[in-house]
Amino acid sequence: AEYEAGDAFEDFTGPLGRRSELIDMPRGELKKKRILYVAGGVGTAPVYPQVKWLKQNGYEADCIIGARNKDFVILEDRIKEQVKDLYLCTDDGSYGFHGNVCDCIRDLIENKGKHYDIIVAIGPMIMMKFVCILTKELGIKTIVSMNPVMVDGTGMCGACRLTIGDKIKFACVDGPEFDGHLVNFDEAMKRSQMYKSQEGRAMLRETEGDTHHHPGCECHES
Repeated sequence: AEYEAGDAFEDFTGPLGRRSELIDMPRGELKKKRILYVAGGVGTAPVYPQVKWLKQNGYEADCIIGARNKDFVILEDRIKEQVKDLYLCTDDGSYGFHGNVCDCIRDLIENKGKHYDIIVAIGPMIMMKFVCILTKELGIKTIVSMNPVMVDGTGMCGACRLTIGDKIKFACVDGPEFDGHLVNFDEAMKRSQMYKSQEGRAMLRETEGDTHHHPGCECHES
């Protein structure tokens, strides 16, 4: 935020991780999918280029933007230009649907006659967790974009370690997208909180070692 026009970065690395699985889906198959994006808070920002790509390539998607109140809703006009239907919801009811994104999803499906094949959720981990609990109940495939602390971005530090099903993955190289129904959100949220204090970081070093890697992770293989 302190950079001015003409300033330069010393180093820049990217893009990191894997691209969205929607990009690699056969055109005919993707064309048939009914897609809903669920954006929470600042998670609305990465949703914008994704729905823009879909529209530019001839696909349609709906989108829910959720926020605490009207003042926290961002990119409404830009996203509205890129999606078929945009739904706004706020926790306090000051704008759009009164309720959280899960309430809005359930309302669309149970009361508005909407049907979706894929839901993509991007936002706070707690939001994505409860979206996935709901969509698992509803039987809807759900993709989440995980945003744990990342340090080196190459999978070496292990800070962004996640448990996906029975496997250890790293958001920076294996993600950021994962099958939301396989993510251990409770572990991910606990780890993210531990990085916020010196005591938590010390505990991670004690329990997981300097790299925080799992003993069975592929990074230890040569």
